[in-house]
Amino acid sequence: MAKVIRSQNKGEEKNELKVNNILITQPRPETEKSPYFELAKNYNVKVDFHPFIRVEGLTAREFRKQKVDIAEYTAIVMTSRNAVDHFFRICEELKFKVSQDMKYYCITEAVALYLQKFILYRKRKVFFSADGSTAGLLEVIGKHKNNEKYILPITDSTKNEIAQFMVKHNVKYAEAALYRMVSNDISEVMKLDYDMIVFFSPYSIQTLFDHNPEFKQEKLLIGAFGPSTTKAVEESGLRLDVKAPAQNAPSMVAAIELFLSELRKSQEPNIE
Repeated sequence: MAKVIRSQNKGEEKNELKVNNILITQPRPETEKSPYFELAKNYNVKVDFHPFIRVEGLTAREFRKQKVDIAEYTAIVMTSRNAVDHFFRICEELKFKVSQDMKYYCITEAVALYLQKFILYRKRKVFFSADGSTAGLLEVIGKHKNNEKYILPITDSTKNEIAQFMVKHNVKYAEAALYRMVSNDISEVMKLDYDMIVFFSPYSIQTLFDHNPEFKQEKLLIGAFGPSTTKAVEESGLRLDVKAPAQNAPSMVAAIELFLSELRKSQEPNIE
């Protein structure tokens, strides 16, 4: 959380921070019921959306070059809906019928439930992290590590920790790229004067510096969702002002709202 800088002025406290417009580096929500729009209304801020990255699926030919025979594996790790979508897309392009005995180890219950779009959901073959964390997922994998042979999608921010766990515990697995992250053109949106930019992926941080290697943060506030994005912000030498999930802010909207609420309180006159 950013520090609130105050100065005394005739008995009043004045906050030097101002947040009038926020850039969310994701696509605009499809429904007007999104909590981002409620946030904008409640705090009188302008919220814009512009995805810094997009997902491009690998072709069946590109997948074959990795020499991963899906039939040889008993389980797959699903760290996102993208992983689910592109795994079954690849299987369809390869004309490969996924075994009904395939096990799915998912990062969250939401990802696990998303599998219903492609498979008959049965709890005995679908597992997920109890708290939605990578640590929780590794705990689940650890309970079955001697019984499975895993496919691990690698174009994902949680890949490194999972791969390290697999190696450390001698788990049988193969890395498989199903899709790639591609930077979008952000030249026009970066011409606008935003008070806060919120990131959801380390790849979006990379896009920022690809656009401007000499980027300076200065007064710009930066928000980050997830441990890998937080790490990317800090390793880039940027100042992290708003972070989620947190104990009192499980979502990015909640974290921004908490920040704006505290900022609003700091700007109220101190009447004694």
